[in-house]
Amino acid sequence: MTTPALSPLLDGLRVVDADTHITEPHDLWTSRAPKEYAERVPRVVPVDGVAHWTVDGKVLGRASASGVVGRDGRRTRGTEFIGWTFEDATPAAYDVAERLAVMDELGVWAHIVYPNVAGFGGQRFGEVTDARLRLLSVTLYNDAMAELQESSGGRLFPMGLIPWWDVDASVREVERIHALGLRGVNTTSDPHQAAGTPDFSSRAWDPLWEVCADLGKPVNFHIGAAHDSLSWFGSSPWPGLGPDQKLAVGSSMMYLTNARVIANFIYSGVLERHPRLKIVSVESGIGWIPFFLEALEHQLGETTPGSMDHLTLSPTEYFRRQIHACFWFENQDIARTIERVGADNVLFETDFPHPTCLYPDSLGIAARALEQLPPDVVRKVMQDNSARLYDLPLPR
Repeated sequence: MTTPALSPLLDGLRVVDADTHITEPHDLWTSRAPKEYAERVPRVVPVDGVAHWTVDGKVLGRASASGVVGRDGRRTRGTEFIGWTFEDATPAAYDVAERLAVMDELGVWAHIVYPNVAGFGGQRFGEVTDARLRLLSVTLYNDAMAELQESSGGRLFPMGLIPWWDVDASVREVERIHALGLRGVNTTSDPHQAAGTPDFSSRAWDPLWEVCADLGKPVNFHIGAAHDSLSWFGSSPWPGLGPDQKLAVGSSMMYLTNARVIANFIYSGVLERHPRLKIVSVESGIGWIPFFLEALEHQLGETTPGSMDHLTLSPTEYFRRQIHACFWFENQDIARTIERVGADNVLFETDFPHPTCLYPDSLGIAARALEQLPPDVVRKVMQDNSARLYDLPLPR
C-alpha cells in the first residue's frame, strides 16, 4: 500500500524501513525465564512509585514509552515524551497487529527492528555481573524477537543481540539466531568497555566475523550503541541551553558518532581480512559520509610509511564493498550524495517511533528526496538494498 501522492514513485515496491524500535512489553523476559531466574531477568518494578526496568536488582532506567507516538496515534514534539509511561505509548510500538496496521497506513511493507531496554546495541547487559544471567538476558530477547518475526508473517525483522563480552558465546549465539531465522546481528561498537574484553580490532574476534560472513548476517551498529557514544548526547549541548535545545543538539551530534566505527573497521584491517563481512551504520544519515571517506583517504597520506600496508583498498572502496548506511530526513542534493556514497550502499529508514522519526507522514517527507532520484535508484534505496542485505522474503 502506498499513499496516493507517492504511487508514481513507489508503484509496485515493497518499502523496507531499515531502522525502527520496539517498546518491550513488561513481561518479555519474565514470561520466558526459567523459574529460578524469574525475578532476576529484566523486569519492571516500582522504584519510589515509578515503574523502572531492573535486572538482578540493578536499575536500568524508567519503564517509559520509548517513543514519541502516543496511544492515540498523536506525534508529540519536544521533550514531552520523556515523562510518558508504557501505557502512554502507541500499541504499534509493541503489538504486532497494531504495528502492521500502522505500516499499512504509512505504505511500508517491512520493518527492521532494534531494542530499547538492552541499549541500542545491547550494551546495558554488560553491566550484569552474573555470567549465566547476562547470557540468559540475551537469549530470551532473541527468542522473543524470533516469535515476533514469525507472528508478523514476515514483515517485522528484529536484529539479534549477541553476548559481546564473550567471543565464543557470541559465535554460538549467531549460529543460534540463524537457526531461529533472524536476519542480522546487532551489537555494541565498544566491547572493550567491559573489563577483559578485546576491542574489535583484535584478531580474537575473527571467528565472529567469519560466522557472520558465512551465514550472511550483517552486523549492525546503531548510534548510541555504546556508553561513550551515548555520552555525546549529554555532553554536546552547552549547560545553559533549555531542554528542547539540548535534545536537538544531542540528537544531531549522535548521528556523527558512527564515523569512528567506520574509521576503525577500515583502518584496523577487519574488512581487509573479511571481505564478505557486511557492516551497517544505523540512524547515522549519509550526508557526512563522502567528506569522511575523503578525510580517511587524506589521513592515509599523513601516516608513517608502511603503517597502512595491510590495506589493499582505499577507504571508499572498502565502504562500497562492505558498508551500508541509512538516511531518512535528508533531501538537499540527495541524488549527488547517494551517488557519492553508492546507490547500492544506502538504506531508507524512519526511526519509528523514536524522536526524529518521520511519522506520521513518512513517505510524504521522503518524497522530497525520492523525486530527485531516477527510478532504479529509488527501487534500490527503498526496497532492493535492504531486501538483499537482510535476505528478506518480500512478496512480488
